[in-house]
Amino acid sequence: MSWAAPDLRGRVAVVTGASRGVGRGVALALGDCGATVYVTGRSSRAHARAGTPGTVEDTADEVTARGGSGVAAPADHTDDAQTAGLFARVGAEQRGRLDLVVANAWGGYEAGTGDFTAPFWEQPLARWDAMFAAGLRAQYACARAAAPAMIENATGVIALTGGTDLAGHYLGNVPYDVVKAASSRLVVALAHELRPHGVAAVGVYPGFTRTEAVVAAFAKQGTEPPPETHSPEFVGRAVAHVLADAGRMRLSGGGAQAATLARRYGFADVDGRTIAPFELPDDLRLSASSDPSA
Repeated sequence: MSWAAPDLRGRVAVVTGASRGVGRGVALALGDCGATVYVTGRSSRAHARAGTPGTVEDTADEVTARGGSGVAAPADHTDDAQTAGLFARVGAEQRGRLDLVVANAWGGYEAGTGDFTAPFWEQPLARWDAMFAAGLRAQYACARAAAPAMIENATGVIALTGGTDLAGHYLGNVPYDVVKAASSRLVVALAHELRPHGVAAVGVYPGFTRTEAVVAAFAKQGTEPPPETHSPEFVGRAVAHVLADAGRMRLSGGGAQAATLARRYGFADVDGRTIAPFELPDDLRLSASSDPSA
């Protein structure tokens, strides 16, 4: 398989947390499709984060270079005023048009990753706060701010990247496990209220992704990420196909890994590889007595 980029010229998208990682990959894939992409994040050329690559301007410039129209829009989505200001700006500049919001911003590791798999009673409460404030709440705040324009136009997609389709497994850390499950449930709840208005809410979940942070972590060990990893743009290709799908309302309320959506739409990763859905080991599988779906 290769990839035939859907034609998304004229479509307007907002991708949060897109200065690097999965958000950047999503923005670049949408650029390949010709979309107008508002790139949000806290890292800008004026306020770069020391030791961390990528800014919203860098991503926006590459979106434009790929054939789309990239718009740098620095924003901290833990600040509701900044979130509201962003969507007011998009509405004014695009005359009310908003086709896609990818709620991807994630600050869940800001309390550090040391002792990440330690028992929950030994972990800092700040880890819970970071994951919910800069993760789940930021996703909800962006969906809330975007909904009125989409409802007015009776169309659009709100895509969340923060959930999981591995509900039968424990994800190795209590706050992380709970926030992932909550994000998946947020897709269900948003879809329920948006469906009568013709707006879809869909979970598009990364598998094991070769983000800058993952590559750097393996490099410190003198190795490279394993072959089952995929590029951040692979997630973007999945998002692009969901937006282009005339029958996307059938997907609303559900969530799947990008690899599962790749099988549905018939596309490969940037290196031409077919990616299998990511699986966790059996020792993290929930027992039948603790898994209601078992």
